[in-house]
Amino acid sequence: MARVTTGPTTRARRKKWLKAAKGYWGGKRRLYRSARETVMKAWSYSYRDRKRKKGDFRRLWIIRINAAAREHGLSYNRFMSGLKKANVGLDRKSLADLAVNDEQAFARLAELAKTVATD
Repeated sequence: MARVTTGPTTRARRKKWLKAAKGYWGGKRRLYRSARETVMKAWSYSYRDRKRKKGDFRRLWIIRINAAAREHGLSYNRFMSGLKKANVGLDRKSLADLAVNDEQAFARLAELAKTVATD
């Protein structure tokens, strides 16, 4: 029976990691161990930050809504509370888009929130 070597398998596995490290600087691209460590760290950062991005965007939307609501004499809290009492089912992403791109529609929502909040 012929002797089986693991050379091709090992080389393929190492090439896979080095290919994933393409574009990195210095030994992090050329040396197997450094490349593997760097790629694994990069993948863990990517995974973590895909989750964080959702919170980052939510914070951005809240900041935009708050700024637009204050132009109409409302705080973010009173504005959102008024919309909820008025059964307006818009999410923060849509409200932030209205605040930036359609100021008349946002003004109407602010007036609605004011009237419902004072009742």
